[in-house]
Amino acid sequence: MARRKKVYEGKTKILYDGPEPGTLIQYFKDEGSQPESPAPVQTVSNDGKGVLNNRLSEFFMTGLNSIGVPTHFLKRLNMREQLVRMAEIIPLEVVVRNFAAGELSSRLGIAEGTALPRPIVEYYYKDDRLNSPMVSEEHIIAFGWATQQDLDDIVALALRVNDFMSGVMLGVGIRLADFRIEVGRVWEGDYMRLIVADEISPDSCRLWDMRGVTDRTDGQPVADPGPLADAYTELARRLGVLPSNVTHTTKPTLIN
Repeated sequence: MARRKKVYEGKTKILYDGPEPGTLIQYFKDEGSQPESPAPVQTVSNDGKGVLNNRLSEFFMTGLNSIGVPTHFLKRLNMREQLVRMAEIIPLEVVVRNFAAGELSSRLGIAEGTALPRPIVEYYYKDDRLNSPMVSEEHIIAFGWATQQDLDDIVALALRVNDFMSGVMLGVGIRLADFRIEVGRVWEGDYMRLIVADEISPDSCRLWDMRGVTDRTDGQPVADPGPLADAYTELARRLGVLPSNVTHTTKPTLIN
């Protein structure tokens, strides 16, 4: 049995030392979150969810890499693990909103389902103890979490991810209401660049099923499309990445 050193464990993933310097192995757990983007989460268990999220994140990260959007993803290793680049994670959850929903609707009194005039990028300080509070650019720069140039690059990165994800989802009859990403720094010699890190999966997206729903074009809220039923399995099925055999993989022996 493989012996690895655990680097980090969160609600949905475990990170282990990778086989080469500058790499990590990302293990997807069945336990995870059903988030209100991006705020307090409830941990749940869903057999096979980790397998599906591994495949879905591989699909999205590979697609982003192919259009020139840099990510930490290198390759999938097995049903639950993938090899990723090590990155210095900026302590922000970057949320892109296309439609009013959840916390945004309650905060601003906008009807659920209302199309926003343009995609809105928000920042939340990544700290579970504080329930990831929303922060402004002034907070981010003042506390040294990122520079103004970093923020400009993060917005550009997030909007490119949004264009790609929205198009992919629309192609399979799904509306991407909002999603969150994490961004990391990597160095290539003396040059630093920002990349998409963590994962892209139903854990980090709000997805609405649009099959059979007609959009309005007068700026009024659309008919409620409803959440995508069984988002993990249905999204994987529609994208053609549903594995034929969803099974559990024994966790490797740890060296603490």
